[in-house]
Amino acid sequence: MWINQVAPERLAELFHHYHQALTPEISGKGSEGGGTWNEVPQKEKSRLVAAARLTLLELDSITNERPKARQYFAKPGEAEWGC
Repeated sequence: MWINQVAPERLAELFHHYHQALTPEISGKGSEGGGTWNEVPQKEKSRLVAAARLTLLELDSITNERPKARQYFAKPGEAEWGC
């Protein structure tokens, strides 16, 4: 699945980048999370990476639940009607 091919660190970095791009500037410094990814404190990076991991796990579980939910329904034209 594509989710397994996404590194949580890269997702966190991209999220930070787009968050900075979409957050209004405060005193010319951008948002409170710091400027570039390299300027973000290590503790904050770790938190963002952990959030990215949880996001990927949740996305993976959502995509894995759909086929299981549909396995009990007959394909069109295959249902038996009546008792």
